[in-house]
Amino acid sequence: MVAMTAATPLLSEASTLSDEQLLLRIRNGESRLFELLMRRHNGRVYRAARAIVRDELEAEDIMQEAYVNAFAHLHQFEGRAKFSTWITRIAVHEALSRRKRRAHMNALDPASDETSDVLAARAGGSPEDMAVRQEWATLIERAIDALPEAFRTVFMLRAVQEMSVAETAECLDIPEETVKTRLHRARGLLQKALLSRADAATPLAYEFHLSRCDRVVDAVFRRINHAL
Repeated sequence: MVAMTAATPLLSEASTLSDEQLLLRIRNGESRLFELLMRRHNGRVYRAARAIVRDELEAEDIMQEAYVNAFAHLHQFEGRAKFSTWITRIAVHEALSRRKRRAHMNALDPASDETSDVLAARAGGSPEDMAVRQEWATLIERAIDALPEAFRTVFMLRAVQEMSVAETAECLDIPEETVKTRLHRARGLLQKALLSRADAATPLAYEFHLSRCDRVVDAVFRRINHAL
């Protein structure tokens, strides 16, 4: 394991280096540069873990575990695959292991409930367009979460994270043709689910929200008062 060192002022300069160049310098003692690798691949690692456990807090915990394990075993990374694939695979295995342990615990204790899905609260203002975007994002996230795990994980890596078929297959230890088949099935299930929800929500489309109403009323009365 590489020993941790004090923070280096070279993070900004090193941000343009490739993963391979960063790994070389980390192994040579500049362990603080591992932060750049983390920030560079956080989105991919999070989505891989989130696809399996369907819980944001647990996904973050899995990310931490994956990065700690990766750092401790950097000497085992031989570069046959990309670092991004390697770290994603570590996260996937950790997430699957946790799912397996949870299922075992639930089997021993039927009264225990599986961790419920958690959607992070979204901060923001009140404009209608922001509200609509948030509603759609939540709708899509819930539809993805409802997919069977095998389809959900492939969809998250391929469609959301935009990993290649080969990378996804390597991360999940499945054939490339299986990746293609599961992605096709996932898209079909999502389309069906979203269309169903859209049909139910159609009568509520283009609602005239109170904030918009207030703006129009205020604008009209400003013009009326100005004309008087």
